[in-house]
Amino acid sequence: MNASEQIDQLIERTADWRGKTLASVRKIILEADKEIVEEWKWMGSPVWSRDGIIAVGNPHKGKVKLTFMYGAKLADPDKLFNAGFEGNERRAIDFFEGDKVNARALKDLIRAAVEYNQARKPTKAPAAKAKKAATAKKAGKR
Repeated sequence: MNASEQIDQLIERTADWRGKTLASVRKIILEADKEIVEEWKWMGSPVWSRDGIIAVGNPHKGKVKLTFMYGAKLADPDKLFNAGFEGNERRAIDFFEGDKVNARALKDLIRAAVEYNQARKPTKAPAAKAKKAATAKKAGKR
């Protein structure tokens, strides 16, 4: 079973408002960037990634938590983050029963997380240059 199917099952098993909220959040995340990949990690957590982890989502008792791996590094002009302020990296959005998901603002935050991941992703050029230099050095020693 792939990650998307496992997330489908989690949503089905969570038959109350939390399942509906998680399904809505998932749809918004996937609409924000067509290259986002769904993963299943840490013994049962939906994870969305592109060039690194963007966010982890889980239904909890009384809420659905969406934790952004590098949320502290992201601008949050719409003030979506309402949890996880004690750390230096992560930030979270706790959705409670009756909360309306701001699709536009969440898509903006997802896109900002993708941009952050891409900016911190090491380029392959320096490694390729180092390998070429090592090869040239080896060739010169013979």
